[in-house]
Amino acid sequence: MIVGTAGHVDHGKTALIQRLTGIDTDRLKEEKARGLTIEPGFAYPVVTEGVELGFVDVPGHARFLHHMLAGSAGVDTVLLVVAADDGVMPQTVEHLQILTLLGLDRGLVALTKIDRVDAERRRQVREDIAALLADTPLAGAMIVEVSSHSGEGVEELRDRLWTAAAMQRQETVHGRFRLAVDRVFTKAGAGLVVTGTAFAGHVAQGDEVRLVPAGLTARVRGLRRQHRASERAQQGDRVALNLAGPGMARDAIQRGDWIVAEALETPPLRRLDVQLQLLHGAPVIKHWAPIHTHLGVTRLSGRLSLLEGQRLGPGEHGLGQLVLDAPVHACLGDRFVIRDPGGRLTLGGGVVLDGDPPRRGQRRPERLAWLRALAECVASGPPYDLDLPLRQALRQRPDGVDLGATARNANADATALAARVRALGGRVIATQGQIRAFSHEAIEVLEARLLEAVATNHAHDPSMLGTERTRLARQAMPGLPEPVGRELLTTLVERGALSAHGPFVALPEHRAILGDADEALWQRLEPFIAAAPFQPPRVRDMAAATELDEARIRQALIACARLGRLYQVRRDHFYLAETVVEMANIVRALAEAHGAVRAAAFRDRIGTGRKLAIHILEFFDRVGYTRRRGDERFIRQAGMWR
Repeated sequence: MIVGTAGHVDHGKTALIQRLTGIDTDRLKEEKARGLTIEPGFAYPVVTEGVELGFVDVPGHARFLHHMLAGSAGVDTVLLVVAADDGVMPQTVEHLQILTLLGLDRGLVALTKIDRVDAERRRQVREDIAALLADTPLAGAMIVEVSSHSGEGVEELRDRLWTAAAMQRQETVHGRFRLAVDRVFTKAGAGLVVTGTAFAGHVAQGDEVRLVPAGLTARVRGLRRQHRASERAQQGDRVALNLAGPGMARDAIQRGDWIVAEALETPPLRRLDVQLQLLHGAPVIKHWAPIHTHLGVTRLSGRLSLLEGQRLGPGEHGLGQLVLDAPVHACLGDRFVIRDPGGRLTLGGGVVLDGDPPRRGQRRPERLAWLRALAECVASGPPYDLDLPLRQALRQRPDGVDLGATARNANADATALAARVRALGGRVIATQGQIRAFSHEAIEVLEARLLEAVATNHAHDPSMLGTERTRLARQAMPGLPEPVGRELLTTLVERGALSAHGPFVALPEHRAILGDADEALWQRLEPFIAAAPFQPPRVRDMAAATELDEARIRQALIACARLGRLYQVRRDHFYLAETVVEMANIVRALAEAHGAVRAAAFRDRIGTGRKLAIHILEFFDRVGYTRRRGDERFIRQAGMWR
């Protein structure tokens, strides 16, 4: 069990932890000199075998509030410290607000410095504390009176904390490893060391990890958990990692970065869709207001985009988007706090819902419904049950759900999500790194769109054998990744709803024919081509002779080539199919007579210029009939043109 202190500066948090554990959590020279906590401190006393208890001593001074936010990560139980002489102070209130925003709802109160006041003052402060907690998750929390100076009440507080630690249930470890870095240093003989709190998953000596946002990979050379050498650490632990690998220098990572499992391929993020809660005493926040965001161990400036209106009032909650000035790592359920641009006033906070929101359609009803469903998942606590948002998305998203992105956002396994989709009655398409979920109704709609697009293409250009698959996927399903669209096409081909012709697909009953206009034009052009079979006129020559548009003639001839009436040897040279067969026979005869074909011999046999003869031979090379070696050609597929 991790106990986090909270409370106003100089109310005795550090002294109380030292009295309880015998450990001084102030480790910095400046902390010793000034008598106040600047960085979070940690103490892990020995309790009993099988029971672990740790204390996180967080700063109370307003200037060090971001360190307080960092130290609260991984805390199970709050120890709110209030000095009997001062009573409830501004930082007491602010710390309590932040703890509430961070979802911490278990704890007790230590009323310190009771040796300095009389019984009446104790009673009055107890009443003030009870009133302060009344509308918070800590309402009714036990208040224990203590004096770190005399030792009064310390044993009672220790007994209650030690008993609570023994009764603490081990939380289920979920997701892949994530650690928020709060310290970076080098150690002689070891190298780079980072420390932080494990937000999720587990890590072991020898594991491969990634640095975010730097993107570097490293190996865990060694680790410590709870200040003790260990081979393994997990979610909730205080961890020190000794990292090794290319680029692992002191300047490669800084406070606020993350160490994550190599398999967690979440990119650095600048926009986060969130569920936001404003404090009751906060001012009205308008859309696109500048803010400071505290997330994990980092503090970032940015803007708040409201997704459900143009303003959010004190005590209100709603959906929003944090638009940050620098990249950050985050997953579903991560807690954050926002403050005013000057960093002086806490405005509110909330939870991260989606770290990879779409650029468009952010306020569409189906998008907002998805975010509300994610917020409901988070409210039920980790590990998050994503059945509700998946079920709703299957109903509302005709283009499916990207399970890869959903898994990255939730720090979950995509294969497990796919199994849940199938259990919910959905269908999963996994291909070429894409894994996407659909309802059966959505699949039927997509297949109908594909078939309709094929039919439309047939009507528009009946001479085509079909439609190229990638083009058809873009045409009928522009919102889907191309590999998913092609997989749907493959299914239709396997089912017989479409016929495959190499890279093309067509309706089974489709037969390529010329349209009436192209057929009429062909009847005019064929005599020109047949009149000089080995050296037919070029497209521009036929355009001049017929006074027709050159592009229109080329279009009609290409359509005829698709039907096998012609071969397009070069861009403007079209040969009758029977002429190509005749020329192929000439090439074969030359090869049989001389062992190889040379351009000059072929030119003499067909009676053309050398340049055109070479173009024809290069055509035979391209289609695989011949193979060129130096100035000679050899037959590769003798029966190709028989």
